[in-house]
Amino acid sequence: MAGRTYKTEAVVLRSIRFGEADRVLHLYTSDRGRVGAVAKGVRKTKSRFGARLEPLSHAELMLHEGSGELQTVTGVQLIASHQAARDDYYRLGVGLIGAEAMLRLFSEQERNERAFTALTRFLDVLDESPQAAERPALDPLALAFQLKLLWLSGYLPHLTSCAECGTDDATLVGYSPRSGGAVCRTCAADALTLSPAGITAIDGLLRRPLAEAGAVPLTERSAREALSVITAWYEFHGGFRLRTLSA
Repeated sequence: MAGRTYKTEAVVLRSIRFGEADRVLHLYTSDRGRVGAVAKGVRKTKSRFGARLEPLSHAELMLHEGSGELQTVTGVQLIASHQAARDDYYRLGVGLIGAEAMLRLFSEQERNERAFTALTRFLDVLDESPQAAERPALDPLALAFQLKLLWLSGYLPHLTSCAECGTDDATLVGYSPRSGGAVCRTCAADALTLSPAGITAIDGLLRRPLAEAGAVPLTERSAREALSVITAWYEFHGGFRLRTLSA
């Protein structure tokens, strides 16, 4: 087989049926960032790889680089199945939000060790995470993980003074994606409304470890405000929406 085979840790972000028995996998790897691969024959009953390559699975893979865009999975050693998250509808919803955020924010085949570590930590916490909101999009862990991914992708919401005029002694009442942070009343003409509790919640979700996201004081209003900041960034800076957030 011409080409090169290498070993890497990876998380399966998405799995798509391909042909009669194969699957195309969207992977985030520890060595190369985002990678596309085909897992041949995994939908067959006797496949030794199939159960190890479900979405959210964390595994050590052998990948073969050929001449095409997709690499080929030639070996799988499971590290963490995250079956507990997949078996629970609510936690699965939270996990799929995180997976789609990784797909959209880290789309390049480029190593990012901090992003990979954040992803695996998110999934480890998710396995034990209780239902903490009326729907996955408002879950503290889902919100915290997305905010941390925005931070790692080069964006950190400015929350300590007005991101538009720089005033640090005025009450902050909104969020401006164009300005990159919270804004005062004078600068809030086109901004999203933010309450003091919403600003405090966003700051707490950013600063605390993922395992402590559930300890951040969140009301339904402050959770919705945090979600509005995240989605506004996606739309204004990335030009996309996450389909999983509307589920």
